Amino acid sequence: MQEYAVFRTPETINYGRNAFEKIGVEAAARGHKAIIITDKIMEKLGYVSECRDLLCKEEIESAVYLGVESEPTDQYVEEALQLLKSEQCDVVISLGGGSCIDTAKAIAVIATNGGYIGDYMGMKKLAELPPLPHISIPTTAGTGSEATDATIITNTSNNVKMMIKHPVFMPNVAIVDPLLSLSSPKSVTAATGIDALSHAIEAYISRKAQPMTDMLALSSVRKIVNSLKSAYENGDNVLAREEMSIGSLQAGMSFTNASVCLVHGMSRPIGALFHVPHGFSNAMLLPAVLEFSKEHCVKRLADLGKFFEPDLSGVSDKEAADIAVESVKELCFDLNIPNLEGWGINQSEFQQVISKMAVDALASGSPENNPRIPTKQEIEKLYQTCYSYQFSSHKSVSN
Repeated sequence: MQEYAVFRTPETINYGRNAFEKIGVEAAARGHKAIIITDKIMEKLGYVSECRDLLCKEEIESAVYLGVESEPTDQYVEEALQLLKSEQCDVVISLGGGSCIDTAKAIAVIATNGGYIGDYMGMKKLAELPPLPHISIPTTAGTGSEATDATIITNTSNNVKMMIKHPVFMPNVAIVDPLLSLSSPKSVTAATGIDALSHAIEAYISRKAQPMTDMLALSSVRKIVNSLKSAYENGDNVLAREEMSIGSLQAGMSFTNASVCLVHGMSRPIGALFHVPHGFSNAMLLPAVLEFSKEHCVKRLADLGKFFEPDLSGVSDKEAADIAVESVKELCFDLNIPNLEGWGINQSEFQQVISKMAVDALASGSPENNPRIPTKQEIEKLYQTCYSYQFSSHKSVSN
């Protein structure tokens, strides 16, 4: 627990059913022409045209960048910046999953401060001017990126995911409408849901946890544990989608202030080298990393165990912590989360880059926030374990 802490959030958060309808009003209060950073799936679902119509009602013109196809890259950032400049846009809107939101964060900052997005990694370059206003609209309940001051962009020249964190990357406005997540397929609901759960859990066990983040992390875990399977099994369950959307938002606010830990440090290299979406890579790693960390955060994991099994009176903290880890494993199993092998990653190719992934994971800084700080060799061993990890309560990781 930190003795002194800072807590940051977007200026405004609109959340709940039909919050999407506020996009025109929020944009009109901040500019005259918007660039919408999104993807072709959002266009196909009709969300892009609906967004443009809502903007038009408030006399806000718009241009659309549809180039986000996977995890955000520096190439997407450069392409969207060119469109923003040519269209003379003064407001950035992100519509979609975390990839769209992270791309928009980078654009909003570089549009006014210039340079290459990688220049901002490790605070080598600081934004001296305010970024363009950024309104983020998530359509999945998972990344929480709408309420974080970090962006993760892949450097296409060296296949490294750059984790760039600074208050200027925080969106000005978050619009969280659970109705937009109704279109998420089961696999995306599962992966983004476990992603949100990993955000909340890592925020709670982080060495940088603080009372404000604890409050949000615990609320987030409760909501996700009680609603994720319902949202997965019945995607039209609006109540479950609503709980997941709020839970994801709370997790985002929590981890951006408490920082993430080893799961995220290890997941970024997997995404960069094997193009595994962030939500899936976090989900693949979470149970094994919790087993690795468990002995160093027993009391905190015990708190979480009570959300999975409320009637734990008379149970020791160690038993409750074990229940938390086993319950996460069972949840991943029930949601059909694949391991790395099941995803289709070639084993020999994976083995060849384990050392590089371990180095990149440590370089991100996230493992240092973990209750049990790993060595490079321990991370390499964890990667080996996670490759063929079984999401059941009958197999454990040796510490």
